Amino acid sequence: MSLTTSTASLISKIEFFRVPPRWLIVRVETADGFVGWGESTLEGHTEAIEGAFGDLASRFVHWDADGIEDIWQAAYRARFYRGGPVLMSALSGLDIALWDIKGKKLDVPIWQLLGGKVRDRLRVYGWVGGDHPSAVREAAAERKQQGFTAVKMNATEGVAWIESPDILKSTVERVREVRSLGMDVGVDFHGRLHKGMARQLAAQLEKEGVLFIEGKSQATGSRGLTENINIGDVVIIEPLLPTFPSEFADLARSVSVPIAAGERLYSRHDFRPFFDGRALDIVQPDVRVHRAVMKMSSPVLFLPTIASRSLTVAASPNLYALLRSRRHTTVALAPHCPLGPIALAACVAVGTARSNFFIQEMSWQIHYNSEDADLYTYLEDPTVFTVRDGYIQVPSGECRRV
Repeated sequence: MSLTTSTASLISKIEFFRVPPRWLIVRVETADGFVGWGESTLEGHTEAIEGAFGDLASRFVHWDADGIEDIWQAAYRARFYRGGPVLMSALSGLDIALWDIKGKKLDVPIWQLLGGKVRDRLRVYGWVGGDHPSAVREAAAERKQQGFTAVKMNATEGVAWIESPDILKSTVERVREVRSLGMDVGVDFHGRLHKGMARQLAAQLEKEGVLFIEGKSQATGSRGLTENINIGDVVIIEPLLPTFPSEFADLARSVSVPIAAGERLYSRHDFRPFFDGRALDIVQPDVRVHRAVMKMSSPVLFLPTIASRSLTVAASPNLYALLRSRRHTTVALAPHCPLGPIALAACVAVGTARSNFFIQEMSWQIHYNSEDADLYTYLEDPTVFTVRDGYIQVPSGECRRV
């Protein structure tokens, strides 16, 4: 049973709903009438998340919704097996809902509870597909009309282990098409290139002013140079699978390009070897598999001897690097979020309060969505995520009980 106070809001119901196109939405209700909403989307594993929620609901109904940390620690530590995408996705959705209740109960936006805002707007980028040159230019032009100044696209279709370099020419053409519109462009390799071809494409894109890295793919070749985002003169590169922190560190020492990772790292323990090896310049935590609001934003130091929150490294990795290596290192925050509006709202709350935030992924009209089920479909007021000059404004956080 949870710890309680005289103002406790006891949880009376924990529910979850499948919502098109592929989202799993969480609803938590308290006995005194507060309702919090969260998101636990983990595409391809919805049934597993629902099973995890069945367990969470049986354990935490009648607990105090104000005890966010108490619930988290009990859910994460009280069982023999910890971590992983399924458990962490379920916990993150519950965590977001509990923070929603906390904000409504105190009548303040979540970013106010994280220390207050450090910016009035957040830069965002959208997806443009990218398999065909003509379609890329049209999609990028549409994104520009929508207010974006940065986009992300596929690099190639499926490519054999080694092919003629001529097959890569179209990628360069597509980058030129997007850049000709005055847009910043990110190129997502999506695991379609193996090491040899990825190196060749990176070299060709360097000539276009798009600085990519020579990377190594996994030994099995399942995913090599991926998640390469060029935003202006800054290149973000997630070149390897997250199970290779030492290889990330090797790359970091050999290039000047910022290296990013994090969407498939689920706790502070997963991040630790990356920071021990000074392997990352940008962290990309995914709100649906990390401990959502607090773990992505807490300024508590991440040290082996301190029981800190799992994603403190996302918010203050410079402190961690300073104390561990005696070198002051700054690491930027770019949350991964090809998800629904609740997950995006959680990312926005964190980005609003974190000084090292620099850009946010936004799923509006991403290829996973449809015309009748998109980012704005379920919003009562879609203007909260209006894109203007490449940015969205920080929401005011006016609270409603439901």
